[in-house]
Amino acid sequence: MNDSPSREDQRSQEDIAAIARGGRTNLFGFFLRLAARIPFLFIAGRAPGYGPAALGVFASALVLIELTAMICTLGEKRGLAQRLSESDEHPANVIADGSLIALLASSVMALVFWFFPAPLFPAGDFTQIDRMMVFAIPPLALTEIWLAALAYRFDVGATVRARAIVEPWTISIVAGVMALLAPTSGLAVAYLASVYAAAIAALIPFLRAYGRPRDWRPSLGSMGKLTLRSLPIATADAIEWGTRRLDIFILGLFAPPVAVGVYYVAQQIASLPQKLKTSFEPILGPVITRNLKTRDYAAIARQVRQVGFWILAAQLGVALALGIPGEGVMGLVGPQFVGGTGALAFLLTAEVVAATAVVSEAALIYVARIRNLIVSIATMVLQGLLTIGGILLMQRLGYDELYQAAAAAAALALALGFASFAKSWLLASMVSEAINNWRWTLVWAIVPAVIVGWAATKLPEWAELAFGIPAILAVYFGVLWWKAFRPEDRVLFQKVKSAP
Repeated sequence: MNDSPSREDQRSQEDIAAIARGGRTNLFGFFLRLAARIPFLFIAGRAPGYGPAALGVFASALVLIELTAMICTLGEKRGLAQRLSESDEHPANVIADGSLIALLASSVMALVFWFFPAPLFPAGDFTQIDRMMVFAIPPLALTEIWLAALAYRFDVGATVRARAIVEPWTISIVAGVMALLAPTSGLAVAYLASVYAAAIAALIPFLRAYGRPRDWRPSLGSMGKLTLRSLPIATADAIEWGTRRLDIFILGLFAPPVAVGVYYVAQQIASLPQKLKTSFEPILGPVITRNLKTRDYAAIARQVRQVGFWILAAQLGVALALGIPGEGVMGLVGPQFVGGTGALAFLLTAEVVAATAVVSEAALIYVARIRNLIVSIATMVLQGLLTIGGILLMQRLGYDELYQAAAAAAALALALGFASFAKSWLLASMVSEAINNWRWTLVWAIVPAVIVGWAATKLPEWAELAFGIPAILAVYFGVLWWKAFRPEDRVLFQKVKSAP
């Protein structure tokens, strides 16, 4: 009797190992990004000439700029993996088609916003240098495509360098310099510098990996077909990204820039756990598309459940570490930001409940594009209604703008909870396998971490942050490893050789 694993089992193990390798690399990048993002928030919150109002103006423009750039990629961030796996053309030619469309679309949109900047600055307060932020749209779109192409070949190191080192450290350093030279437009200059620096950091390894296109000629017909085919994924990408920014956009319409600035800081801190999702997404996509070619839906379900648990477990730990000492974390940026602690708590909760939706969508964009798109649209509509309703309710009850910000964050958490339920149910019906990332063994890690965190809040604020946050993380992940992790979970932290 042959007890050796089957070829399918071997390939499934290799897929999980590849996902784990990519996740490990990007997980390291998450901590690098965390270390680099804090100086920027500290400078933007405390340096003369900056502060909540300046951050509010900056954040309002940032929302529309980055959403536009995401739309202009036309879904290539995730759709590129499928095109590369199906096409017999030279890979550089396949990528060139998508890059050219993205460049044309993003350049047109940059010019539109240059001549009509009002949507970027709803409060009407901006300088000519602030207006130049629109020229970040083309490099943002192209960078996403280049990094997606590198991820297809399991090179996530380039993403770490561009997104976790070059981009955040550039914006922090330039913001600090501009605070001394010209703080009025310092945040805009810092942002532009970081975007172009990240683009260069992505372009160099991309050219090394793929080289130049060979005998490539742009074709309007093929580009039109590509655009139509990419629309469902592009729209889903834009909506998924937009749900994390719609709250800021609505706040910009209903609340003063100070509230938007405080909320932006809370969102930047809370979105750090969200980066853990991107640790796995670039590798999960190519693995799913390969299993789709063989219709191995059971393998897809296993991979979604496995990665979903990794993301959920990691996000829970980070959320506890940042949320329990939330007042101290927000106060680190500046005393005027402490009022955003309620918004921070709801935003951290939103990232945790969104984990199931995120990994489910990674498969749904390939097996049920239109239905996934319908759920995404419903999620965004629900979020918009809840956000506007919550803000108006707080205003009617006489609460200030910081309570309105907390209402917007609560609306996001509820909408993402709906998305997780709907998308996991939809994927389960497609692959005939259960999709559930939650395990009750996580409670073993949560309870002692909460106790340690509560004790840390009794310390002076500096000690609460310096010792409390590491203690919460150490206890949580230590118990997680001991009580909640199965052998297949530990692959994330082990170097596994591919099966021969």
